[in-house]
Amino acid sequence: MRASVLHEQGTPLGIEDLDLEPPRTGEVLVRMVASGVCHSCLHAADGSWKGVPVPIVLGDEGAGVVEEVGPGVESLAPGDPVILSWAPTCGRCHYCVIGRPNLCERRQPGRGVLPDGTTRMSLRGQPVYHYGHVATYASATVVHESCAIRIDKNMPLDRAALIGCSVMTGVGAVINTAAVPPGASIAVFGVGGVGLNVVQGGALVAAHPVIAIDIKAAKLEHARAGRQPRGGCLARGRGGGHPSHHAPGRRLRLRRGGRHPGREPGRRGTGAGRHLRAHRRARDRRHRAHGRATTDVRPLVTGERVIRGSSYGSARTREDLPRLVSLYLAGKLKVDQLITRRYGLDEANEAFRALAAGELARGLIVF
Repeated sequence: MRASVLHEQGTPLGIEDLDLEPPRTGEVLVRMVASGVCHSCLHAADGSWKGVPVPIVLGDEGAGVVEEVGPGVESLAPGDPVILSWAPTCGRCHYCVIGRPNLCERRQPGRGVLPDGTTRMSLRGQPVYHYGHVATYASATVVHESCAIRIDKNMPLDRAALIGCSVMTGVGAVINTAAVPPGASIAVFGVGGVGLNVVQGGALVAAHPVIAIDIKAAKLEHARAGRQPRGGCLARGRGGGHPSHHAPGRRLRLRRGGRHPGREPGRRGTGAGRHLRAHRRARDRRHRAHGRATTDVRPLVTGERVIRGSSYGSARTREDLPRLVSLYLAGKLKVDQLITRRYGLDEANEAFRALAAGELARGLIVF
């Protein structure tokens, strides 16, 4: 199989012909159709995240068709269209049993191996690691069966690829983690691949207004060009009708609905330090944040604000990914509009450059 391989952090990716072992017990081989270009992969490639094992095949969101199943696999069969999830689940640990499989205790994050602790890819006899348990920058990959979620055969697989991470993370943060009620106002700090889907989540639950904030004008242009879902509202912090790069310097007051200010959730998708500082200035009580910040705890106590992390949009992948596919097929979820450009596998370095420059809502590698 052909793959885009990172041999050393801080160096360009290279195309290699890798050996791929057949699936073992509880695993499946998937022939890839498309892979999203994710910021986490860029961080792994450019050295922003330390300790990434190399050589490694990057890519943590994708879709394809099952080509072969290993012993003991009963939920999938050759020919099944699947979305790949970077979060394998055991189905038996405490978190899996209580319905929070995104926090599965048996996952091995950051080690570049499958759940059994080994790899299936090799180059000239040396092991090659799997990024995010799925390694989607490859023409084929072997994954644990819990990472391959069967979907409706009518779903276009290039669009389905984005549902596996960015769409699930953003929409899930609103619907699952924050449980935003209809009529609540939300603020999205950073409108990249995840942030645009936080906006989508707000539209799906009839949040109003949805305020998008970013420090990069190019990202706001993606929003102005109609990347937001129909029914969503992207507004300046200063109260205008469009997002503005001046918004982070403004104070926001979010509301529960009607005329009652300062009660319901604000959301943060992605962003940098200036986003976080603006986020802390947002004046809403019982405030909920998505991300990381250092702040004085007194306003948290006196205003009963809540800071809540969101891992993978609190995904229950076997339930949520097919549900998002159904929403797309019903015209309720916008995915086509997220795709700024398609790339070939040998253009992965250019995709990373465009992503770092803020030129992409989402890039897509197609096979």
